Amino acid sequence: MNVTYYGHACFSVEIGGKHLLFDPFITPNPLANKIVDITKIPADFIFVTHGHDDHITDALAIAQRTKAPVIANFEVAEWLEKQGAPKVHGMNPGGGMNFDFGRRRSASGRGRTGSLRCPDS
Repeated sequence: MNVTYYGHACFSVEIGGKHLLFDPFITPNPLANKIVDITKIPADFIFVTHGHDDHITDALAIAQRTKAPVIANFEVAEWLEKQGAPKVHGMNPGGGMNFDFGRRRSASGRGRTGSLRCPDS
């Protein structure tokens, strides 16, 4: 497993040959935009924890380029789909879904928006 921190809430995890990108706030982020270019960052799955600009800014552009599904709460996923995201998975608190990388369970609460369970790689 390889974890790359891009600044603020944005990071990526490479596990089992899959690239998981979390809260892609890169273009306006002075730390991140010096490290990575949104036209080159890999993403097989994009996770958005909530709809604030500092978590979602580059999600649509990266999803359109990579065709990666965006996994977010239901309302954010629906909004991104209307904006042109090619594939979204809207999740509600308490729900879960299996993906190529493992299982994503959605939860809400202070400081916790969900969990990932990935098989050993």
